[in-house]
Amino acid sequence: MAHPHRQPHRQHHEHDHEHDEVRLVHSPHVPDHDHDHDEDPGRIEDNPIWQQDNVTLHSVGVDIGSSGTQVLFSRLFLRRIGEELTSRYLVVRRETLHRSPVWLTPYASETMIDAGALGALVDEAYDAADVDPRDVDTGVVILTGEALRRRNAAAIASVLAAKGGDLVTATAGHHMEARLAAYGSGAVRGSYEAGTRVLTVDIGGGTTKLALVDHGQVVATAAVHIGGRLQVTGPDGRIERLAPAGRDHARRAGYDWDVGSRVTGDGLDAVAESMAGLLVRAVLAPHEVKDLYLTDPLPGLGRLDGVVFSGGVAEYVYGREHRDFGDLGRRLGARLRELAGDGALGAPLLPAGECIRATAVGASEYSVQLSGNTGHISSPDALLPRRNLPVVRPGHTPGDEVDADALAEAIRRRLREADAEDPDRDVALALTWRGLPSYERLLPFARGVRDGLAARTAAGRPVYVVLDGDVAMTLGRLLTGELGQAGEVLVLDGITLQDFDYVDLGRVRHPSGTVPVTIKSLVFAERPRS
Repeated sequence: MAHPHRQPHRQHHEHDHEHDEVRLVHSPHVPDHDHDHDEDPGRIEDNPIWQQDNVTLHSVGVDIGSSGTQVLFSRLFLRRIGEELTSRYLVVRRETLHRSPVWLTPYASETMIDAGALGALVDEAYDAADVDPRDVDTGVVILTGEALRRRNAAAIASVLAAKGGDLVTATAGHHMEARLAAYGSGAVRGSYEAGTRVLTVDIGGGTTKLALVDHGQVVATAAVHIGGRLQVTGPDGRIERLAPAGRDHARRAGYDWDVGSRVTGDGLDAVAESMAGLLVRAVLAPHEVKDLYLTDPLPGLGRLDGVVFSGGVAEYVYGREHRDFGDLGRRLGARLRELAGDGALGAPLLPAGECIRATAVGASEYSVQLSGNTGHISSPDALLPRRNLPVVRPGHTPGDEVDADALAEAIRRRLREADAEDPDRDVALALTWRGLPSYERLLPFARGVRDGLAARTAAGRPVYVVLDGDVAMTLGRLLTGELGQAGEVLVLDGITLQDFDYVDLGRVRHPSGTVPVTIKSLVFAERPRS
C-alpha cells in the first residue's frame, strides 16, 4: 500500500473539470451563503441577479481507512442554465483547495480507534487548509475497510462530522465505499462519456471494493477481504502486525505465520501472488472463493471494456510508487499489474485516475442542489424539516401493468444493498414513474411502496418518497387513505434523485405550498488520463 505520510503523485490538473451536469431545479427563495462569492467587492459578482445564477459551494471529505486517514477540501462553481419550465445548474469549474497528507490511522488497541489522535489530525487538516468549519457547505466523514470494525467507529464519525461543519454523516458500509471509489477514481465519468462497461477494483489496507459501472451507472458492488496491509513486517524481517485475514492468506500460500514470525522475501512474494490470484478468481469466478467475500458475491460481469484500479495498492499497479513500506502493497500491486497486462481479468487495464485519493475525492465532491415542489405531507410539523436523508433508488420502472410484488422486492433488495435496512435510520425512497397516472396503475404502485417499506413502518418510521413523475398527491392519498398506511407519509414529485444522494427537506412555504429540497449528490470526478 502507498506510504501514508506522503502526497501521492497528482496525475491531472485540478481546475479543468467542466460541464458536469447537476440535477437542479431553481428555487429563488434559497439564500446564498456569505462565502459563496470570494471576488472583490464592486464587481459583477455582487449583482443579486448574477448571484442567483452563480453559486459557489465548499465541500470536505474525511476518509478514515484501514491504514490511512486523509482530508480533502474542494470548491465547486455552479452556473444556472435556463430552459423551458425548469432551470438546471452545471458545475462549470471545480478546484481542489487542499489535500492533507495520508496519515496512518491511529489505533488505541485492536478494537478501538484513537479518537484523540484522530481528532488532532483532522484539526491539523482544517488549520493547514485555513478552513473554518462554519464555511463548509457539505461533505462526508467516511470510515472504510477495517476501520469500520472498530467498536467506536460510529461514534467517532459523528464527532468528527460535528467538528467539521454541517456534514453528511455517513459511516460507510462496503457497498457505499465501493461507489465512492468508483466516482472518485474517475471511472464513472469515463464510463459515462465513453458509453462503456467498466470494473473498478479499489484495494486498500484491509479490503478490496469492487464496482461494476455501466454507461456511468454503478450497477453492482461488492467487497473482498484482500488488502495490502493485512501483514506488516519490521526492519528485522519479523511480523509486527498480522490481521486474522492476513494469517489466513499466509496459510493459503502454505505459511503458518504469527506476530513475531521471521519472514523472507520469497515468502512475502508467494503470499502476494496467492492474494492476487484469489482476487482475480473473486472477480471472474466468485462462487469459487465465496468465503473471501464480505458482501454478497459480485454477479456475472458480462462484457467488460476495461478495468480501473484505485486505492493505495493502485499506486503500485500503475507504477506511481516503488518504495516498500513493510506491507504487501508493493508486491501485490506489481503482481496485479502483471496479471492485468496479461488479460487475466478479461479486459484491458485502463489508465489511472485517482488512486490512494479516490475515496476521499468521492467523499468530498458533493454538490448541493435545490428544488421546490408540491406533494402529499400528512403532518408538516412532524416530518419537516429533515436533514441528511440518504437516498435509496431501486432499479425498477413500472410497465404498462404495474407489478406490486416486483416493486416491493426491488425496494427491499435495494435497502439491503445500500446497507440501509436498519429501521432506526430514515431514508428517502426515490422512485421512477412512467406512463399514464391511472387508478389501475397507481394502486398497485402504492401497494408495492407500502409492502417494500413494511419493516420500516412497523418499527414506527415515517415514509419519505420522492418521485420523478407528477403523481405525488395521488400516491400519498392512496397510501394513507385506501391502503391505510400507518404513520406519517411524505411524497414529493418532480425531482430526480440517484443512489448515493442525500437530501435536506425544508419547511412548507406558504402560500405556494412548496417544499425546498436540497439534493447533495456526487459530482463526477476527473476523467482518468494516461
